[in-house]
Amino acid sequence: MKETKVKEVKVGIVGCGGIAGGKHLPGHKGVEGVSIIAACDIDETRAKAFAKQHDIPHVFTDYEKLAAMDALDAVSVCTPNNFHAGPTIAALNAGKHVICEKPIAANAIDGQAMVDAQKASGKILQIGLQSRFRAEARTLRKLYDEGFFGDVYYARAMAMRRRGVPASPSFLSKAIAGGGPLIDIGVHILDVLLWMIGCPKPVEAFGMTATKFGHRENVINPWGKWNPEDFEVEDFAMGTIRFEGGLTVTLETAWASHIQNIGGTFFMGDLAGATYEPLQIYLDKKDEMVNYEPKLLKGLPGEFASFHTAIREGLPSPVPAEEVLNITKIFDALYESARIGRSVPIV
Repeated sequence: MKETKVKEVKVGIVGCGGIAGGKHLPGHKGVEGVSIIAACDIDETRAKAFAKQHDIPHVFTDYEKLAAMDALDAVSVCTPNNFHAGPTIAALNAGKHVICEKPIAANAIDGQAMVDAQKASGKILQIGLQSRFRAEARTLRKLYDEGFFGDVYYARAMAMRRRGVPASPSFLSKAIAGGGPLIDIGVHILDVLLWMIGCPKPVEAFGMTATKFGHRENVINPWGKWNPEDFEVEDFAMGTIRFEGGLTVTLETAWASHIQNIGGTFFMGDLAGATYEPLQIYLDKKDEMVNYEPKLLKGLPGEFASFHTAIREGLPSPVPAEEVLNITKIFDALYESARIGRSVPIV
């Protein structure tokens, strides 16, 4: 039998830092028929070093020039949060598919511009939220779609670190990162929660933020030290979000706190409820309260395999940008609520 050769996909990477080398580059290279042919960074020395290390033939310091390459099929955007929009829009306008790191952007204005560019281009814009590809998340989403949980009316997502502040200045500058743990780790836990329960539409949010460790000298932090004068974002954030249909969600995130590391997500429906980590389902059956672990879906493609399958087969984005834009709208509302001290509508 003659083997079917997969369509080759050629990728360029914008932003040659840790997320590019640690996630995107191995992610693309792990898919058959994918090659990295271009790298771009505003720091030419870093771009050249990255290209040399990974045998990438073309090097740029201008993402517009990378996006204009005729040979390129797709672009990985691995820049800091506040710089996702520029290279993403340039690549889409040039007819390239894009996989952009999370969050979609540091604010909803930039995120909306990215969504608009995607719609105009007809190309794929996938946001790098890998938790959606976990077997546990996909299993719970399938059950939700089948009506297993009934009316989901309350949920909670939490990622609290006793001490885990990313000491890099790029995480601590509001002009670069846009925010602290709310954007950094809150995006993962809130996105996967909302995706598992059908991506409900948010309508209102109340938030609170605090910086209780970032401005202090010599805070114990295994991840390294920082200059307190450079710490411009929160180190704790929480919010309560209301959605169409009556669902309410509580979100809690921290890089630093005087409490043990706590994580976990759960949601409750009128027919059944579930925890995501660890995966457990709770319901009543034949006059008994029953706890059980559902059989996990298997053989599902991962984040980068799904991206390249969508390119090759003309499928929609595996992580639609418009869905993820709602997360950023929520974050904008939470930050504004924390500033003014009252709930903020989400439109």
